[in-house]
Amino acid sequence: MKIESIVTIKKELQHLPMEDLLALCLRLGKFKKENKALLTYLLFESHDEDGYIASVKSTLDELFEGMNTDSYFYMKKTIRKILRQIRVYSRYSNKKTTEVELLLYFCERLNQLKPSIHRNRTLSNLYERQIISIKKKISVLHEDLQYDYNLQLQDLRQ
Repeated sequence: MKIESIVTIKKELQHLPMEDLLALCLRLGKFKKENKALLTYLLFESHDEDGYIASVKSTLDELFEGMNTDSYFYMKKTIRKILRQIRVYSRYSNKKTTEVELLLYFCERLNQLKPSIHRNRTLSNLYERQIISIKKKISVLHEDLQYDYNLQLQDLRQ
């Protein structure tokens, strides 16, 4: 089966009646969990970005609280899982500020972990890569936002 381009799909969707579009959206939602999550974001949460960020942060808190801290091995697996979740949530939003806020929160929570992640080279390197990534993402934002986020980043570094 040949997969069509987005332009071709868009042209085809413009010619469909409203009932067929509704049926296609519902079928997409049933097909995959990510599609359903994206539809949920677009329909219910996209109008309130701050509420969306707060709900994602509470989800991340639950993941951090459920983390097995007995071994760095288990911590690494859970931390990587949390980072994958953050990337998915950021993709739903398509706003750079949302991604920066979630990554700053992630790094803040990493600093609070006991035992400290800075005693483990792998986790410490993962943390440093996230800091570098945040710096790059901040550099493309508006000047006022850059200043605010850089202050938060400096607080993390101390």
